[in-house]
Amino acid sequence: MLCFLAYNNGISKCRIISYNYLRKREFVTFHAVTKCFHGESMNKFYCLIIMTLLFSFAGCTADDHSLTNPVAPDGHDPWVIQHQGTYYYCYSRGRGVYVNSSTDLVDALQFNGKRVWSAPRGKEYSREIWAPELHFINGKWYIYVAADDGDNANHRMYALVGRSENPLDEFLLAGKLSDPTDKWAIDGTVMQYNDKLYFIWSGWEGDVDVRQDLYIARMDTPLTINSERVLISQPEYDWEKVETPLVNEGPQVLTNSDGEKFIIYSASGSWSDSYCLGQLKLVGDDPMKKENWQKKSVPVFAGTDKVFSPGHASFTKSPDLKEDWIVYHTAKRKGSGWDRDTNIKRFTWDSENNPIFGTPLNKGEKFQPPSAE
Repeated sequence: MLCFLAYNNGISKCRIISYNYLRKREFVTFHAVTKCFHGESMNKFYCLIIMTLLFSFAGCTADDHSLTNPVAPDGHDPWVIQHQGTYYYCYSRGRGVYVNSSTDLVDALQFNGKRVWSAPRGKEYSREIWAPELHFINGKWYIYVAADDGDNANHRMYALVGRSENPLDEFLLAGKLSDPTDKWAIDGTVMQYNDKLYFIWSGWEGDVDVRQDLYIARMDTPLTINSERVLISQPEYDWEKVETPLVNEGPQVLTNSDGEKFIIYSASGSWSDSYCLGQLKLVGDDPMKKENWQKKSVPVFAGTDKVFSPGHASFTKSPDLKEDWIVYHTAKRKGSGWDRDTNIKRFTWDSENNPIFGTPLNKGEKFQPPSAE
């Protein structure tokens, strides 16, 4: 994404130092060095020809730094956290949890990470490793992830603890994270509010898969829940009820500049073309009261006739912290179900400091990268 030429003394020597070119679906870094000295067979004229050919090959232009979606060819439930100038992307593949890192958001969103935890075989948490989230809480790294023994009815949330201050190092299993009912649970996340911790997840009311609701519970530590669960959302509008079982899942906490809390969640069947994002806003002081969560009656981010099933988002900022960005997956095409890719989009805030996500960008549509990249 950067074209960089250097001339030493303008006449005796010229070098192509390096440049990066973002090719759709992958980063390619080209490095070339050519030197032209008086008395050698190559002179400055030929050196300039070589540079021109290299730039033409790479498609690099000085004024086009634009990106296009998808920014990664594959992806699911993308979770990104920004910490001390670095983006960390946490994802699962097979029986493993991985973390990738970069100071560039798009670069971070590739499946190039380091495996930080592997599920052992033959355990109740050995299979179907879903939607891991990396959190930095009170000076330590934690990963919250759903897992089961191969039977979806046994999905529960588990907590992993980092062994060091580097989230690319190994994580250890701390144990199951559950309220007293110990019902089916996935997509757990942590909210910090008024110096207290809360766990929010998608769960079943009973033991049969008829509907996924959103629940909240208090935490006394990042590894333990110390209250009963409280229902804060269930599918009620038509746009939340496409396909069965009914679905509210993927809750993500979003905080505005006034410190107000939102939960942006996914609704309708994730395998359908109608997966979308809904919104809850905390309008009272106690997050443990359902009436304090105000649901928006329309989706805040939904598909179009060209983009299908945008959902399970996370949120981050540009490197200079001046812009807000949503990271989300979409179906690769109409009817592709869980065959997904990863996308990003800048979003803004209205006059009352509510998020405005607009509509998903079309695949291949150009947009500017996060500021300061």
